[in-house]
Amino acid sequence: MLLAFKKHLEEHFPKTLERKILLAVSGGVDSVVLAHLCRDAGLDISLAHCNFQLRGEESDGDEAFVMELADALEAEVFIESFETEAYASEKKISIQMAARELRYDWFRELLETLQFDHVFTAHHANDNLETVLINFIRGTGLEGLTGIPDVNEFTIRPLLPFTRENIENYAHRQKLKWREDSSNESLKYFRNKVRLEVIPKLLELNPQLLESFGKTRSHLQQSSQLIEDYIAAIFPKIAKEEEFGYSFKVKLLQSLPNTKAVMYNLFKSFGFTEWEDVHGLLNAQPGKMVFSNTHRLIRDREDLLLTVLPPNEDKTYEILENEEVVMLPMGTFQFEVVEDILKTDPWSIYLDREKLHYPLVVRKWRQGDYFYPFGMQGKKKLSKFFKDEKLSLPQKENCWLLCSEENIIWVIGHRADARFAVEDTTKEILRLSYTP
Repeated sequence: MLLAFKKHLEEHFPKTLERKILLAVSGGVDSVVLAHLCRDAGLDISLAHCNFQLRGEESDGDEAFVMELADALEAEVFIESFETEAYASEKKISIQMAARELRYDWFRELLETLQFDHVFTAHHANDNLETVLINFIRGTGLEGLTGIPDVNEFTIRPLLPFTRENIENYAHRQKLKWREDSSNESLKYFRNKVRLEVIPKLLELNPQLLESFGKTRSHLQQSSQLIEDYIAAIFPKIAKEEEFGYSFKVKLLQSLPNTKAVMYNLFKSFGFTEWEDVHGLLNAQPGKMVFSNTHRLIRDREDLLLTVLPPNEDKTYEILENEEVVMLPMGTFQFEVVEDILKTDPWSIYLDREKLHYPLVVRKWRQGDYFYPFGMQGKKKLSKFFKDEKLSLPQKENCWLLCSEENIIWVIGHRADARFAVEDTTKEILRLSYTP
């Protein structure tokens, strides 16, 4: 198995042979075998063990075992204990999901602070089959049927070509010691039910199940890659990058073959799950929205707009008198006293300095706001101004105002207020430039 493992690394992950690897070790046979294989293959490894404190003395025994294993392998070891049940309760998620989040957040922290290149985990072919069956039972798309990815962000899973039988046979031949996790036999976990009850029945029907699954997975991965390549090729043609995210022409989406499948593959990575609603936006009225946990799709006049969910906070920022350059989160303001008015652009205005009352305030617009648009007669509500300017919802949400007391000086990037304009009697002209 060592020769096959080294060959797999050389063919698929050759750079790992010279890089710094953090190896996730639970103490079970899979991770113990992986640790020995990595050591014997000459990799630069350190061990990382998570004590989730879910099995009392057994969890503490696993921790002690991993420390002894690190000594035997002459490898550095990192141990972290987690209040997993409390975390799961706080986040309102399952124990398994809590453990996963805690584990990978800690791995990410170790990579960043200690300059590891990759994390190795000991997932193998049987784990992959279990994952695909679980996804299939619960309902999934093509990506769910391709199983556990060999590489995901910083994580590499070099044992995926090997079966549990391969791993256990190697452990017995090498007379290795490991820890048995009693929770692996508990049927209260869905994965264990699949492992202990479903897969044995399938193996009765097809003793070569793992081999046929491996071939099927390979075919599905190729199909998935083909779809990804297609989406990558058409994306620049159908998507336009905006300051708020992306816009997609509705008519162009409707003209594509298999529009529904295209939209699924376009938007799945943004967390959307209500695909009938997403597809329904193509024929919805302007203003209709569909949300994921992190993003939203908005039906605008002729486009679908993809944006990150806007924050709820209504922050304001102050600019003090005599400040020449002010850097704020939305952009940079530069103030300069000038002699004459030169050519203006959307990102600069000229003001009568004596009309300003400090501190100036930068804030988002609110319902009921109005101003006196320069070049127009009388006042106008901002909501009406935005409608006339045909601004989309994200553009309105990202619109900032520069104010003097309660009065709007500038709808930044759009229109200045006539009340602060330069007149014949102006004594001092202030040029204000803004860089988003």
